[in-house]
Amino acid sequence: MTTSELPNAGPALATAPDGETDYGWLVRVWLLVACFAAITLYWSHHVGIPIRDPHGAWFVIRVGISLGLFVPMTLIDATLRVGRRGWTLRRTLEMLRSRWSKQRLALAMSGLLAYHSVYFCYHNLKSWDVLNKPRDEMLLQWDRWLFLGHSPHELLHDLLGQHIAAYVLMIIYESFGTIVLIAIPMPMVFLTRIRDGYVAIASALWVWILGTACYYLIPSLGPFNSAPEEFAGLPHTMIQDTQARYMEQRANLLAHPEASDVVAQVSAFASLHIGVTCVILLMAHYYGLRRTTVALAVYLFATIIATVYLGWHFFVDDPAGIAIAVLACYLGSRMIYPRGRPEPSAQ
Repeated sequence: MTTSELPNAGPALATAPDGETDYGWLVRVWLLVACFAAITLYWSHHVGIPIRDPHGAWFVIRVGISLGLFVPMTLIDATLRVGRRGWTLRRTLEMLRSRWSKQRLALAMSGLLAYHSVYFCYHNLKSWDVLNKPRDEMLLQWDRWLFLGHSPHELLHDLLGQHIAAYVLMIIYESFGTIVLIAIPMPMVFLTRIRDGYVAIASALWVWILGTACYYLIPSLGPFNSAPEEFAGLPHTMIQDTQARYMEQRANLLAHPEASDVVAQVSAFASLHIGVTCVILLMAHYYGLRRTTVALAVYLFATIIATVYLGWHFFVDDPAGIAIAVLACYLGSRMIYPRGRPEPSAQ
């Protein structure tokens, strides 16, 4: 996202009052969070494994990171809104005070809390998915049927080679976590009307929830485990170390589910690397950020290549991820604006 696109990027980001009198959309967001939390509690009881946040990695640390990003983003936003010509520190602070009323700040914190609550529940449910029997062979067969008997992983290795491309695609794949952490607070800060920012938050909630449903619909581990011979020619990087750690976590959870520090993080169908990236792309388009949309489209394509090339996902996982992203954005936008998003002049 370029700085010229942020606060006043055409009609989609036109200035509008932030006052709200009808909070039905906020109630719907928290009803969704509450339902997903209730499912998580029920399934925890069903499998007999307590809800966990290992070393605070799924909730506590991520909330802290979001807050840590939120503060400098508000300063950047205020500075951009003041503009270069009339910028002074005093005017920037005045912009901060006028823009961040108690109401807006509470709404922003509520949105971030809703997101991280669903993300926390998602990780617990994903952990328990390893108790289900994997169906990797079926996904391998689907891939080979789509590619006329060939492995899409090996086709990519032949096309791109197995040295430089492995390192480039590793960087692209590993950048996902950083991009998501930055993308979540941005719509809460930079959009003039915070209700618009909630469209991105609600869409993000839905993509994690729909992704969890896909994990349970078709439990799977990934081609790196079910067809390891197809990746034997790749150089050893942090990718293989992470894959080995995930399989060790799975084995430990299956062997000692009662252990307080045991969790699992491996599921393939559908690809939420692709699903969440696609949601960010679709939200950039929704907000009218044309250059950001183009950049994210290129990034999404490269991430699709990386997930298959590195063995994290079957090819069919990726279109499934795109499908749930499209559905998540539709549900998210309808949740916040049931009658459609009003024109800027009507806001």
